[in-house]
Formats: sequence, C-alpha cells, structure tokens
Amino acid sequence: MEIVLWGFVFGAILQFARLNCFDTIVGMAVLRDFSIAKTIAFTIGLGILLFQVEIQLGWADFHVKPLLVAGVVVGGLIFGVGMSLLGYCPGTVAISLGQGRLDALVGIVGALCGSLVFADLYPRIVPLLGPDFGALSVRDLFSSHALFEVVSVMLAMLFMGIALFLQRLERRDWRWLYAAVGLALLNAMLALPMFEGRPMGASSAFPLAAMALSGMQGSAYWDKVFSTGSWELWFLAGAFLAGLVFAVLRGSFRLVSVPDLWIRYRGSEPGQRFFWAFIGGFLLLFGARTAGGCTSGHIISGGMELALSSLIFAVAVFAAFLATGHYFYRVRGRQQTGNTVLNTNG
Repeated sequence: MEIVLWGFVFGAILQFARLNCFDTIVGMAVLRDFSIAKTIAFTIGLGILLFQVEIQLGWADFHVKPLLVAGVVVGGLIFGVGMSLLGYCPGTVAISLGQGRLDALVGIVGALCGSLVFADLYPRIVPLLGPDFGALSVRDLFSSHALFEVVSVMLAMLFMGIALFLQRLERRDWRWLYAAVGLALLNAMLALPMFEGRPMGASSAFPLAAMALSGMQGSAYWDKVFSTGSWELWFLAGAFLAGLVFAVLRGSFRLVSVPDLWIRYRGSEPGQRFFWAFIGGFLLLFGARTAGGCTSGHIISGGMELALSSLIFAVAVFAAFLATGHYFYRVRGRQQTGNTVLNTNG
C-alpha cells in the first residue's frame, strides 16, 4: 500500500499542474505550451542539488542506467515519436485514464502490445543495443571530486535557469513550478533507503503486465523486469487513483475520446484518434524498453543523477518529439485547414 501512496502523490502533483493532459504535452510538441519543458528542467536542476546532498550524507546510492549507445539513442527517438502521437507518457497515461480519457485507454493497449513485441524480440535485440560504456555519469568525467561538485551546482543552476527563462517568455501561471518542486522532493525521498531506496519510474510495469497477461512469465525478459516492474505497477495504480479521485472531487470526470488540441489539428473523428493513440502507445513502450527507461525513470530520475545515458536519451526524445509535433500536427493541421477551405469554396 505504501507504493500505491507514492504513486498517488505522483499523480496528484502532475494533475494539479495539468502535466498529464494531452493538450499540455502535445502543446509542447507544437510549441504552444512550455509547461512540460519547464517542469522537467526545474525538476532535474533542483533534483541534482537534493541528490548530491543525499550522496554526501551517505543517505542514498546511485542508480545510473548503463550507456548502451544504440539503445539509448534509437530508443529515445522511437519514444519521442510515440509520445508526440499518443500525447501521454507511461506515467501520465495512467492518470489520464483515471480522469476518463478513452484515448489513454487505447494508448495503454498499444503500450502493452509494444511491450509484448519487445519482450518476444529481446534476445535478438540485446546484441544491437551497444556499445555498452557502463553506468557513466558526469561525475566520472572529473578526477577531482571538488570540481565535480562545482560543475554539478552549475548544471543545476543552468537547468533551473532554462525553466525560468521559458516562464518569462510565455508568462503562464506558476503551477508548473510547484509541480517541479514536488516531483524533485518526491524522487529525492524515494531514493532514501528508509522509504524505497530507488528512483521513481513507470515503463517497466507495462512489459510485466503484458507478459503476465499473455503467459510469458518464463521468457528471458521476465526476470529482468520482474522486480522493477512489480514496484512500478503498484506505483501506476496509485497514479490512476489520483486521476480518478481528483476528477470526481472536482466534478470534472467524464469520458472523452478526442482531446481538444487533437480536434484543432487533426479533426474530431474518434476512430482516427484511437488509431494513432494505439500506434503512439506501441512506439512509446517499445522505445522505452529499448532505451531502458522513460520520462520519469530515465529523463527525470537519471537527470537528477547526471547519468550520461539519461541526458543523451532526453536529447533524442525531445528531438523526435518536436519534429513529430511539427510534421504530424502543425503541417498536417495546416493542410487539413487548407483542404477544408478549398472544399468549402468548391
């Protein structure tokens, strides 16, 4: 039950700032809303400081993901495309399902299918993920510990400065900042052995659930994700409950098939939205498992530890995410508008 509570807190933080919503996430992909970028940047910046304090005091250990170059880069690109098409992350999709978003449900089905395909192909994919440079972080680039401490503080200030600069550009409300502080504190607490002794994450829950449902418990990938996936499955259950509880309390729970921003760019046809939600969910989880993590478990948690694999993954994700957003929504949206005008005039 404690893990469910942590997941509930995670979900409460994200839904408070609407960071789980399709319109907010895809709003970033089409450069209309920088809430996601601001939150992630500030969370990483503050998290770097908190985590370094914990390490210095001997309260926490590093959980740096290995730098498997092809896996991190290719997985990040696939993940970024999937996130843009789906409009949710592995963690936020559970929250949005709790709020009644039917496209999130379809995305989860796609994610389970993508996870299952990856699990089946895992023995053949593993040799392609390297070269493996091991669990490298920025601290491994410096022989002087004091110099690393200085650099880590500078990087923390840089990340938080980027977030504040973006806020100055768009001048939205400050809910994203409260959420960023909450996420950094939550992740710092989870890293403490007195609580969980591990960073937060979400994507391992999907292959575990997919393999359990399909009877693949004896597969080569089952043992690899069982421990982490079990924890994350309960964590996502808490996130789902947060979405449901707060939606009911606010009186905002309703079944929605097509998000508003999707209608703006792609139309109101539920079939089309469900199709791309499934494709997006499939790519999202296939990419996450190829890279070994997702937005929460790789970019945020790994970013707080200054893991090189996580920083490279973040660059690959946002490159593909923004490129897909530009082509799939903005360009296609303009084409659709133009065709509508021509058909009307005709």
